[in-house]
Amino acid sequence: MVEKILQSIRKLPAFPASIQKVSDLLRDDDYSTQELVKVIQYDQAITANIMKMSNSAYFGSRQKIRTIHEAVVFLGRRHLQSAVFTAGASRFFQASKGGYVDKGKALWEHSVAVAVMSQILSRHLRQREDQELYTAALMHDIGKLILGEFVQDAYEKIQIQMERRSCSFLEAEEEILGINHAELGGRIADQWNFPPAIRDGIAFHHRPDLLDDEDSIAGLIYLSDQFCLMAGIDGGLDGLAHRGIGSVMKQFQLREVDLERNLIVLLDELDKAADVLQLVN
Repeated sequence: MVEKILQSIRKLPAFPASIQKVSDLLRDDDYSTQELVKVIQYDQAITANIMKMSNSAYFGSRQKIRTIHEAVVFLGRRHLQSAVFTAGASRFFQASKGGYVDKGKALWEHSVAVAVMSQILSRHLRQREDQELYTAALMHDIGKLILGEFVQDAYEKIQIQMERRSCSFLEAEEEILGINHAELGGRIADQWNFPPAIRDGIAFHHRPDLLDDEDSIAGLIYLSDQFCLMAGIDGGLDGLAHRGIGSVMKQFQLREVDLERNLIVLLDELDKAADVLQLVN
């Protein structure tokens, strides 16, 4: 079963090279706007999505963005990388076969919500946004795109395993299928040559306590994921059937009142991000 699952990820198309090129260009303080425009225009699907996103309320545009050059200037370094990454990632969710959810759109909405929540928490805890955190949070459930069809066939066995052993969905998933969606997501991130921090953030987003690195972004993704699940924005069949890790809340010194306030901010930001959520239909 594991070999069959791993063969499936080898068939995945490569992650768009244009996105990596944009990331490389943005690392230079004197990046060329014209060079960025040329790279983005190379991918028509990403260009179309960038135009939709730059005109969305989420990015706060007060006037109509009409060209990709205007979009690059308007978004700037702060938002361009996350916008380009979101635009490119959406195509993989569009092709989702289901399993955890009926449609890829539901998984996409959960993924965007977790990414948005990760930035809310980063601003609250670190007084800044974090592009690596955003990327890993957006892609935290990428393993579900592959594992979905296998989970669908084995769902009854997973449910029985959870009831018999009082274990989490993740543990039952691994025992029945031989691998869980988080670990599989880490392997996909590796195949796409994502940085180690993003790979580990994805692979350990349910168990950040297993990482020795206290600065790992996995803890913030875990919290963002849990907050979204509690808000009813779930990522599929597994829902809240995961182990709670109280040490993560303590690590970031979060209180219940912080949770309530940040959830209000999340719902407000998601309302503004309607155009982003519509990238997957």
